[in-house]
Amino acid sequence: MKTVKIIGVPEHFNLPWHLAIEEGAFEERGINLEWTEVPEGTGRMSEMLKNKETDLAIILTEGIVKSITEGNEVKIIQEYIASPLLWGIHVNGNSSYSSLNDLKDTTAAISRYGSGSHLMSYVQATNMGWDTENLKFNLIHNLDGAVESLSSGTADYFMWERFTTKPLVDSGVFKHLGNCPTPWPCFVLVGTDSFLKENEGILNHILEIINMYTVEFKQIPRIDSTLANRYHQKLEDIQEWLQITEWSQKQIPEATLIKVQNTLKELNLIDKVIPVNEILK
Repeated sequence: MKTVKIIGVPEHFNLPWHLAIEEGAFEERGINLEWTEVPEGTGRMSEMLKNKETDLAIILTEGIVKSITEGNEVKIIQEYIASPLLWGIHVNGNSSYSSLNDLKDTTAAISRYGSGSHLMSYVQATNMGWDTENLKFNLIHNLDGAVESLSSGTADYFMWERFTTKPLVDSGVFKHLGNCPTPWPCFVLVGTDSFLKENEGILNHILEIINMYTVEFKQIPRIDSTLANRYHQKLEDIQEWLQITEWSQKQIPEATLIKVQNTLKELNLIDKVIPVNEILK
């Protein structure tokens, strides 16, 4: 049995992996796929990949592209979610802020530098016509940290996946002011160069299994109820999320990676644009 370590966020996007593990699909191929949840998100996962604490990751496209341009020895194996991520923009439930315009020159809570919550705050600021030089950040590590930061006033707003944060909005902990979709497919499957070099056959088995699960995922009977129960979501929210989410079984287009890099470069978030073949497996 070959042990392979994989990491991802504890969100509904990754249920196909959990179902495949629980149903023994990887074990049947002689693979012990060890899944670890990383609630801190992409910034932390990039560090874990760099430190060889994992072999594979399901990670945000813009975050891992930034990390690879900075020398992280990782390659994108394939696109995992082909649709954009809908980032909700949130303030404290009791906040006097009532529109996105109110957030100009305020402080954003971010999980880590280089994380999606960090990078997307620049995209959002650009969409609003704000000067990105004036962006300010407070490091909060995870969703619990964001709740604490917004309630204590050490940060003013927080961007996170819209449906993951929806229960906090429903309960009044957060107030939702708007959304900012990623301008590209949101999640990719990546692996460390060292793992990819030595495990071509194992990787092919893993891809065959996960692609089989994702291509049929939406057709699973009562999958909306399963997702709602496992991730403590309202059924109607999960149904809305399923309508806008598409899983992928192919490599991410080269043009997309050029767009991601050009956007990050324009925002001064990366120093250089690198050839696409240095990013893709």
